[in-house]
Amino acid sequence: MPDPESGPFHSGMVALVGRPNVGKSTLMNRILGERVSIVSRRPQTTRHRVLGIHTSDDYQMVFVDTPGIHQAKRTINRYMVQAAVTALEGVDAIVLVVEALSWGEGEDAILERLAGVETPVIAVVNKVDRVSPRERLLPFLDELAGRFPFAAIVPLSASKGDNLDPLLDELRARLPESPPLFPEDQITDKNLRFLCAELVREQLFHQLGEEVPYATEVVVERFEEAAERTEIQATILVERDSQKGIVLGKGGRRIKEVGSRARKAIEYLLEARVRLELYVQVRAGWTSDERALRDLGYEE
Repeated sequence: MPDPESGPFHSGMVALVGRPNVGKSTLMNRILGERVSIVSRRPQTTRHRVLGIHTSDDYQMVFVDTPGIHQAKRTINRYMVQAAVTALEGVDAIVLVVEALSWGEGEDAILERLAGVETPVIAVVNKVDRVSPRERLLPFLDELAGRFPFAAIVPLSASKGDNLDPLLDELRARLPESPPLFPEDQITDKNLRFLCAELVREQLFHQLGEEVPYATEVVVERFEEAAERTEIQATILVERDSQKGIVLGKGGRRIKEVGSRARKAIEYLLEARVRLELYVQVRAGWTSDERALRDLGYEE
């Protein structure tokens, strides 16, 4: 509950943007202390806007984790980029996450989108733990300051949780005085079906080859909570028969491994025993089918 003795309560929205795979989801998960957004070493793992709600005694920050802004060649990628760009509207602060010592056309394109935005933009330089000696960061930080009128520049390591407090201080200073936007015990806007589907999809990204995970989607068909265990039935969508064979693996070994690892992650999330059944279904061309994408929860 907000503490009346700590002064006025502040709350607001914070958009996390950046090119794919710079650590936006890892940063949000670290701040929340929970794995709300799935992560992998591959770009474009995040596909939907996910709210992460961080509440303290005197403020509530609602982070909007977005898909990485990238060149959209397929319909699904266009939906993902649009979700990220739309997240810039109506927020109180924007956090641009960049990788330490790495700048390219992707960052230039994002700065072009931010040029007309009046919302304060804070640059987070992530993965600084990989830079040695640390003095190598200084020219990069100076160069970054000259690229855009950032409200602040904060170097940190999202994976290790280093230097998060200065970022939270900068963000809190920009939140308007307002009551909480969400209940204090809520950490995301997504329901358990969505979170469980994402944990299965995370394992597909971890265990499959380069291209196949991008052609997969997970739909939870049945979710029944009971005293002894939770029953979950999910379908993994692919675009081609050859992809179905890859997901299943020889003798069904790969899908068993995906299911085993996903079940453990879901049990940790739900704090309950889980029985997880996975099936694979071919839905040709779903990544380019606007109706199919809308049915699967992708928003224009």
